[in-house]
Parts: sequence; C-alpha cells; structure tokens
Amino acid sequence: MTETTRDRPIDKLLQIMARLRDAEHGCPWDREQNFTTIAPYTIEEAYEVADAIERGDMAALKDELGDLLFQVVFHARMAEEAGHFAFDDVTDAISDKMIRRHPHVFGGAEIRSAAAQTEAWEAHKAAERAASGNKSVLDGVALAYPALLRAAKIGKRAARIGFDWPDAGGVFDKLAEEIGELKAELDADADPERVEDEMGDVLYAAALLANKLGVEPETALRRATSKFERRFRKLEALAAERGIGHDIEALEAVWQEVKAAER
Repeated sequence: MTETTRDRPIDKLLQIMARLRDAEHGCPWDREQNFTTIAPYTIEEAYEVADAIERGDMAALKDELGDLLFQVVFHARMAEEAGHFAFDDVTDAISDKMIRRHPHVFGGAEIRSAAAQTEAWEAHKAAERAASGNKSVLDGVALAYPALLRAAKIGKRAARIGFDWPDAGGVFDKLAEEIGELKAELDADADPERVEDEMGDVLYAAALLANKLGVEPETALRRATSKFERRFRKLEALAAERGIGHDIEALEAVWQEVKAAER
C-alpha cells in the first residue's frame, strides 16, 4: 500500500507541534518560546547526537535524532506563524541544494573521487555565497560555532586563497612562536588581557595545525578530554584505596600507573 501524505510520521509530529503552539489549547511554555530562546536547545540536541555517535549507542542515536528533528519542526512552526516559511519550504530548500551541489549524481557532470567531490562542493558553496552578496571568503562562518571549530573553519577559508603554510612544519614553528610569546607575557607584568590575547593565539595556531594534519580539532579535543576523564576517574579510585591525599608526587605516580595500564 502506498503511503499517503497524511500517513507520514512527520505529519504527526507537525500536528503535535501545532497543538503545542496553539494559542488556546497549547502548552504555555511552548507558546512563549521564540527563535532566540529555542536556539540553545537546538545546539544542545546537536551535541547529544554527536555524543550518541561517539559512544556507538544506536538506541540513543535514534532518540537524539528525534530530539534534533523536533528542534527543526519547532523553528519551522514559529517561522510559519510569522509568515516567513513552513516546514515543507525547509525540506524543499535542502532538496534543491543537494541536487544543485551533486551535479555528478543528478546531472551530467563527472567526478571521479571523493577529493574531487569535496573540491567541487566547496566551489558550489563559494558560488552560492557570492550570489548571495558575500564579499569575503570568510563570510558565512557562523558566529555561534564552538570557538575551536570556528577557528579551524576560518583557517580553511583563508587557505583557499593561498594564505597558508606549504606544510605542517611552518605551523609547528608558528605554534612554538605563539607559545614563546605567551611565556614572555607571563614573565613580564602578566597583564590579564595580554595573557588572554596570547593564549588565544596559541589556541588558534593549534586549530590551524589540526587543519594541516587533517584532524578535526573539536573531535580531537573531545576525545582527549574523554581520555583524561577516564584516566582521572581511575586515579581517584586508586588514590582513595591507598589513602593518598593531595600529594602531587604520589598522584603523579598513580597517574603514570593508570596510563601504563592502558598501553
């Protein structure tokens, strides 16, 4: 039996959203929301999707994708109420964009490798940005991105016009230079604003190094933090068993023990 429009699960969700926002019978909390108040929840749900993927938890991923989809439906409903666009306009727009950016699949173009597709994809995006009035290669990098991710994206954009080191060696030198400037600032008057500025330069250089090494910095940092958390929890347990307090030398010895056990 062919599924009709009314049979689609998405329509049930759209109807639920409409009821939640109903002026008379809806939920007071949902009715009070706007794009600004909902945006943090949208970001949160995207992170929870990434977390489920990182943990390889498919049951959680199904739930988190649903939560993220609900965020799209929520924003689309508010836009429809304001007369801007509706959910179907969102799906039409992304469908058109995917077809436009994959001429080798939906048209007569020929692309022979994933690398060539990535290059073509970026060229399509650049053309779209230019058509929309963007003048700088840096235009369109969202301010709401996590700082490390945004730094990496800005660096990649600058590299498109050749503003980049030819190899990773140059970035290592730049990172060392920035660390040296941070140390020099600490050896001087250690003005808090200058220290923050130099620390920012170190982090930005690290993001550029990640680009050059083909590493996604947000993923790398998230995994490094998870690794530290896992090891620290083991350190806590062992330190408690052995009655170790705040003795840094004893704690460091346990830390090295924990690290060695994972090798």
